[in-house]
Amino acid sequence: MLKILVVDDDKNIRRLIEAYLVQAGFEVLLAKNGQEALDIMDTRHLDMVVADIMMPYIDGYELVSDIRHLDDKIPILMVTAKDAFEDKKRAFGVGADDYITKPIDLDEMLLRISALLRRAKISSEQKIDLGNFCINAELRTVTRAGHVLDLPRKEFDLLFKLLSYPKKIFTRRQLMDEIWGMESAADERTVDVHIKRLREKFEGCEEFEIVTVRGLGYKAERK
Repeated sequence: MLKILVVDDDKNIRRLIEAYLVQAGFEVLLAKNGQEALDIMDTRHLDMVVADIMMPYIDGYELVSDIRHLDDKIPILMVTAKDAFEDKKRAFGVGADDYITKPIDLDEMLLRISALLRRAKISSEQKIDLGNFCINAELRTVTRAGHVLDLPRKEFDLLFKLLSYPKKIFTRRQLMDEIWGMESAADERTVDVHIKRLREKFEGCEEFEIVTVRGLGYKAERK
């Protein structure tokens, strides 16, 4: 049974989400603040985190940032009353995978949770098949219509990262840290250069496209 950690300082909201997710077949763990959430992550395996933003001690932004230092793959859905573009930008910037605002539409929340878990499963399998296109992280091969394409290491890692999380927005800073490393001397324009090269190599590709999200970064969308 998949385990989801729900973090919210409002007891009624925690219980509401818990009841709905348990009914949907998930095991649910609860935390009323960010510190409790981190303590649970130290001792329990989790498949996903659903977290509020406005909480005492450690708020949602700081919590997500801390989680990303512990686990860069676990799906994180932020649930909050803050719906301004800058709030969403900051949430994605610290590592959230998706964002939903209060009052919560529980059916929509479940759809988003299911989509995030599905993407995480694809990522963990280290292989992505899209029609005539296949990218294999274990073999580090890219095959299109039966032809093997030779991609430099950074281009390969960048493409695999984007395709592992379709429609997830990555900031340039996130991509720099994950692909080039936090100690890299390269600047964020390096990401733009590699994205341009990938677009040139896969121009006219029928399986996916790399989309620029103005003011945020990049995402991959499967066609």
